[in-house]
Amino acid sequence: MDFRRDPNRDAFREEVRAFLRERLPAALVGRKNGVRSERAELVQWQRILNAHGWGAPYWSSEHGGTGWTVQQRLVFDEECAAAGAPSQDNFAQKLVGPVLNHFATPRQKAEHLPPIFSGERLWCQGFSEPGSGSDLASLRTQAVRDGGHYLVNGQKIWTSYAHQADWIFLLVRTDPSVKKQAGISFLLVDMKTPGITVRPIISIDGRHHLNETFFDNVRVPMSNLVGAEGEGWKLTKFLLNNEHASAADLPTLLRMLNGLKSLARRAPAGTGSLLERHEFALRLARLEAEVRAISVLVQRVAAMEADHSPAAHAMGSILKLRGTELQQKLSEFLVESLGDHGAVACPAADGHFGAERETSRQDPLGDIASEMFYRRAATIYGGSSEIQRGIIAKMMFQF
Repeated sequence: MDFRRDPNRDAFREEVRAFLRERLPAALVGRKNGVRSERAELVQWQRILNAHGWGAPYWSSEHGGTGWTVQQRLVFDEECAAAGAPSQDNFAQKLVGPVLNHFATPRQKAEHLPPIFSGERLWCQGFSEPGSGSDLASLRTQAVRDGGHYLVNGQKIWTSYAHQADWIFLLVRTDPSVKKQAGISFLLVDMKTPGITVRPIISIDGRHHLNETFFDNVRVPMSNLVGAEGEGWKLTKFLLNNEHASAADLPTLLRMLNGLKSLARRAPAGTGSLLERHEFALRLARLEAEVRAISVLVQRVAAMEADHSPAAHAMGSILKLRGTELQQKLSEFLVESLGDHGAVACPAADGHFGAERETSRQDPLGDIASEMFYRRAATIYGGSSEIQRGIIAKMMFQF
């Protein structure tokens, strides 16, 4: 790929900043770390973006998206994160949306894509099961033909935001007699369908974004099958490569890095600032080099996907592996750099890190330590680091 700086990137960055200044309501500013925005905020922001023609920032113009380059998408993400704009529905924007664009029937596209643009339909992902997380091909949720419907029975777990979702994209086993990857199909299911039960999983910090989802004789029209029966694994590999590429979460890495720099300039250490301490400055410089490397790798993976390179899947796994490990390094270093204040300190609006504040289960997101604990899961969700290393080794052996 061409790594030369896009001469139009600075102009585009200013365009995004001007849009955010003019169109981002003050009431929507303040996205919390590691957590999707509340539904009302997310929907309102999606409608604002869509009215401006930016309703699908990651899609090609062929599919109704912005058609932005890789660098433009990165700039958009960086500036939205820096401005505190609400999140979008990434399950729709980055996962099921691209699957629909490439594999859905015209009827399916007509039914599901317009509500994604307007924010009227939020999605969740029904992949992991008890005992079938990183080894996704071992899933046991079954879909049996019953006239013009599938009868779905089984359980999914770690179903993020299922309690807010309108629809779920679901992996099911339609043929238990063949090789496990070959017997999987990809279904779209309305969450209001009788027989679906969602139970919350409350994490140790008091957050509710995870759920258990149960399917008890859920009748799903066969017209909700995406692709052919048994092609679910092919669609899953396509989808997961997008998930791996976005799992590095470059805007979050940049936010953490900038937080460390702000801390280093402000925090006293002896007779000077923390930044003047050689050990701290050296470690910070090394982490910044890693963030910049991730930024280049994000562009490289996106370019390989655009060229339909057979190595893109392995590169996506490399990005997921390195990006999530770096999230952990940065969040741990930030807490460590605050010393005794790390467990209770939170940054004020001006970026100052000196204030202490007790947090509670009703306000679990105010402290920096909370994000560090949240990021411990980054190397597990979306496919554990061990699984990613296996994918990399297998794919690279082929080349």
